[in-house]
Amino acid sequence: MEKILSLTPRQIVAELDKYIIGQNDAKRNVAIALRNRIRRLMVKTDIQKDIVPNNILMIGSTGVGKTEIARRLAKVAHAPFTKVEASKFTEVGYVGRDVESMVRDLVEQSVALVREQKNESVKEKAAEAVEEIILDILIPPVKSAGFTRAIPADSDEHSEPASDAELNERTRERFREKLRNGELDERKVEISVKAGSPMGVGMIGNGMMDDASMAGLQDMISNMMPKKVKKRKVSISEARKILLEEEMSKLVDFEEVKEEAIKLAENNGIIFIDEIDKIASKSGKNGGGPDVSREGVQRDLLPIVEGSAVNTKYGVINTDHVLFIAAGAFHVAKPSDLIPELQGRFPIRVELQSLTQEDFSRILREPKNALTKQYQALFESEEVYLEFNDESIEEIARLAFLINQEVENIGARRLHTVMSHLLNDFLFEVPDTITANSKIMVTKEMVQDRLSTLVQNRDLSQYIL
Repeated sequence: MEKILSLTPRQIVAELDKYIIGQNDAKRNVAIALRNRIRRLMVKTDIQKDIVPNNILMIGSTGVGKTEIARRLAKVAHAPFTKVEASKFTEVGYVGRDVESMVRDLVEQSVALVREQKNESVKEKAAEAVEEIILDILIPPVKSAGFTRAIPADSDEHSEPASDAELNERTRERFREKLRNGELDERKVEISVKAGSPMGVGMIGNGMMDDASMAGLQDMISNMMPKKVKKRKVSISEARKILLEEEMSKLVDFEEVKEEAIKLAENNGIIFIDEIDKIASKSGKNGGGPDVSREGVQRDLLPIVEGSAVNTKYGVINTDHVLFIAAGAFHVAKPSDLIPELQGRFPIRVELQSLTQEDFSRILREPKNALTKQYQALFESEEVYLEFNDESIEEIARLAFLINQEVENIGARRLHTVMSHLLNDFLFEVPDTITANSKIMVTKEMVQDRLSTLVQNRDLSQYIL
């Protein structure tokens, strides 16, 4: 947490720069929004609860980095993050997902984050308990009965054991060493594990029970049922993983997890609402029907973004300080087509720029997870070494940019199309024809030769991702 609190806007942008090329204005704004949340938590006066988050509306065509910016921001902040698509929601009264489900998804992510942190803190203690359980299976302890002679202080492991209990303990210690060294990993043992939860409860009555209530009911019924245990014969390495999970769950207080998760989601949660332009339309523009539904989704969305209490199976969460980032291409609709109340809840407007040929070239070279590096890693897994010269990267960038101009602009996703078309033949031939320790050099001429048909063919629908 201290590391997060120390992140300045400039440092946040520097972290985003490792994965996202360009879009400096968008990165600055999300960095300020994140830092403002940290600043709010540091405010000591009562005004803290009145400081609202800087919700952001990103405007830009597909493939320019809207989703990636939001996702990487969540990772930088170690915050619970959920991505939803506005077009998947329906107005209350229609069959479909209700808008509150995004908040429940956020809480689930938050619980997973907190549980992971708690598990990490008790992992060492749980591992010791698992070691004892496995040793008990391999070498059951001997219960001492009656008196035994005293063990001399200077006795060693080669001396005659004073009792069965001492002999048992020495054997256990030898096996403990073998266990820690991994010498017994493949040995099969029989362990007792909890049986899987019973099947979920179906919808009750007229189907008006919400997801949170349904989940709560299922948990209650599950807790009332006796816990079944079944025997499994697995390798020691597999047994260690299964038992570790069980022991960690025993050591972690789940009530504490729930409380911390709710608090984390309320103060640090980020909800990314994609395709918000799909629900933006003026009432009565095309006669009603779908438009009414779209406006209804906006009105259902409004109280969530404004701040309201949402019931989840882990407890009630207030969305007053959840950061909402909405995004859309807005090719047909305009941000002004959103209902005025919703517009007012996204005060920060950021327009993302279309990617240039130079941007494509940088995307192929600079990010930590650049597409060229991903393909190199795939080939290296088969001990085949792939290299790109500078001219080939420039040519790939030029052709991707050209196709975007001539067909449909799908942003950086076009690079996936081009790269797969370029390298699929090689991927097919590895390792049958192209054997281990081979080297493939991608040149400008190779790119032109392999992608010439792709550029010449105007009907590229089959290649569009």
